[in-house]
Amino acid sequence: MPRTADHDERRRQIAAAVCELISENGLDAVTVARTARTAGMSVGLVQHYFRTKDEMLLHAFTTVSARIRGRAEERIRTGTRHQRPIAAIMVEVLTEFIPLDDTRRAEYRVARAFAGRALDAPALAAVDVETARRIREDLARAVHNGKECGEVEPDLDPGPAALRLAAVTEGLALQVYREPPTATGDTAALVSSIVTAELAAVFTGECRQYARGGGGGK
Repeated sequence: MPRTADHDERRRQIAAAVCELISENGLDAVTVARTARTAGMSVGLVQHYFRTKDEMLLHAFTTVSARIRGRAEERIRTGTRHQRPIAAIMVEVLTEFIPLDDTRRAEYRVARAFAGRALDAPALAAVDVETARRIREDLARAVHNGKECGEVEPDLDPGPAALRLAAVTEGLALQVYREPPTATGDTAALVSSIVTAELAAVFTGECRQYARGGGGGK
């Protein structure tokens, strides 16, 4: 009996190949032929899953976005389990979006390539806009939860606060990415201090939930 093709695995291999090509040589290096060679597949097999460069780039971008989101959600679960304040958890969550190591630098380059391509491709632009919107919604939810547990002032509007945090994180990521990969030194500590300071301007109180022995969290 012939083995059934693992379509999800093949898509993952193609996404990994696209990410590798972008990370090493930029978006111009991504072609169907090069992607197929990097993934160890035939051109025909790659085209069976993705007909165009934009389709491959979209898949790579959504794969990277899901990977980052997965790490962020794990940070939240771990922090909640250990009953840490929301502000402390969010320092680690936001740092996942900043290219402080090889993995995050590669992911960031894919995201930048996607954003650049999206300028001239409405279908990609819609995905880019939706991804950014979801991040702001997540941040606004964290601020709202902070209001409920006492870490955020009751009259603070979560929307503008989320926009500010997203803008700072995005700008900080770009500044870090521009630095040579070897110039990491105290970069991680500096990034953490900047993110902590920005969060401190929003999460100005102390969490009452854990102080009174409550469970749960963000």
